[in-house]
Amino acid sequence: MLSKLVGNSSAKQTLERLIANGRLPNSLLFTGPDGVGKRQFALEIARITICGSRTDNGEACGVCAHCKRIGETNIPAVTDKNKDDFKTVFFTNHRDVASVVPYKNFILVDAIRDLEKEANYRPFEAKARFFIIDNAEKMNDNAANALLKTLEEPPSTSYIFLITSRPDSLLPTIRSRCQTLRFAPVATDDIEQYLINEREYSHHDALLAARLARGQLGRAATIDVADFRTQRSRMFDVLKHSLETGDRAALLKISEELNDAKNKAHFAENLDILESLIHDVWSLGVTGDKVRIVNTDLENELAKLAQHSTVTSLPDWLKLIEAMCDNFAVNINRKVATDAMFVTMAGAT
Repeated sequence: MLSKLVGNSSAKQTLERLIANGRLPNSLLFTGPDGVGKRQFALEIARITICGSRTDNGEACGVCAHCKRIGETNIPAVTDKNKDDFKTVFFTNHRDVASVVPYKNFILVDAIRDLEKEANYRPFEAKARFFIIDNAEKMNDNAANALLKTLEEPPSTSYIFLITSRPDSLLPTIRSRCQTLRFAPVATDDIEQYLINEREYSHHDALLAARLARGQLGRAATIDVADFRTQRSRMFDVLKHSLETGDRAALLKISEELNDAKNKAHFAENLDILESLIHDVWSLGVTGDKVRIVNTDLENELAKLAQHSTVTSLPDWLKLIEAMCDNFAVNINRKVATDAMFVTMAGAT
């Protein structure tokens, strides 16, 4: 019934059983890390319920007018001037499926009140209506309390899905009125097979993207592997100069490139790549754990770097990167900070 969805077999089996028995709760809380498919599960349940041509095994057909319109939502980018847009639910192209989306860091109480109003309307063209509250932990107390009434007495023809990676941030009264399903990171093998079968990735690209995704299917599908390899080449040079040559001039040149106007937008991404390379060298040189390395296509090159005695400094380098990321919110001079970090790394050689 939910076989199109990737990973989380336990949650899948529970939902299939509830749907088959006609006992799907009107209020569901999907918890788990970002990017593991919680929203896609909610949308697929909507498709199964609304689809006009379900298959023999209960799957949504995916091609009827209902199925095609579900999931297509035009949500504007948040600006300082469009707060009013986020005071209502956002409907997909299907008038019985909608989402509540945060404005900046909060879900507005007006949006929850609009959800309450819409949930009490009869379905427009389906058997039921579906409402997804993304990042539900961003409801403040006013928004959460406004939702409580609907959760206490949910309309029989409306289903509400609360999606969150931080369930402990929700009011206990909210959690107690929902059936909770926990989602886990998607297995690397499952992501790899999805990318090969559905996105037509090569085996090598699929494996690399799956490892980079760290269990987040949503992230895997957005990774530009060719662009990643281009950026990684520069960060590999950082690691090589730091471990082998201690060439400060070369490192400072790379720092300048990372901070120029063309690459500035990718600064955090480059740090993340460097972090993954450091982890891989540590795994190969200290723990001997090849299973956990991300950059599998560079295993031989990374293994050579792992032979240097300075690999014992790698945990300190990871702390430097972590401190750099923590300071992003502060108005620091990134060029100066990057120079200092690279010089420190080279000093261990």
